Amino acid sequence: MISMLPKKGCLLVAEPTILNDMSFNRSVILLTEHTKDGSVGFILNKPLSYSINDLIPEIDANFMVYNGGPVEQDNLYFLHNVPELIPESVEISYGLYWGGDFESTKNLINEGKISKENIRFFLGYSGWDTNQLEEELEDNSWIIVENELKNKIIAKNSQNFWKEKLNEIGGEYIYFSNSPENPTLN
Repeated sequence: MISMLPKKGCLLVAEPTILNDMSFNRSVILLTEHTKDGSVGFILNKPLSYSINDLIPEIDANFMVYNGGPVEQDNLYFLHNVPELIPESVEISYGLYWGGDFESTKNLINEGKISKENIRFFLGYSGWDTNQLEEELEDNSWIIVENELKNKIIAKNSQNFWKEKLNEIGGEYIYFSNSPENPTLN
């Protein structure tokens, strides 16, 4: 079910049928780039068990770090909504930005000028080669929805995000939103 075409700034909601893919099972991904050459996004609802301070001790903040996806998981990425503070940011859409000058970002966090409502950190990203995302959409692996939260998505609590999105889509998805994560344990 292709609900709309993929574009920068939209959300990819994992179909409930993605069960054996631990990276993408029950994921909601913000698509940050989509061109004829491929796509890039970050999983918004898979927090890791450590904070940015655990990874970069010189940052005096306990902002949660998320699993952005299975690609380059040894690299740190960030999305934010304060381009006026972080130079060299790349606009995604809806007042959301990707990356920028990391030294400035560290200083701004330490000075209390950037809060967890302004920035989200990720280890790794989700990536698709040419036509790969389109093939996954044709295979009904994803539902594309608008990012109605716009730049406030940075501060969104991720715990029940996938379930909330399925309930918004409605229909048979409401049933799946209440199913256990591992149906064999039911």
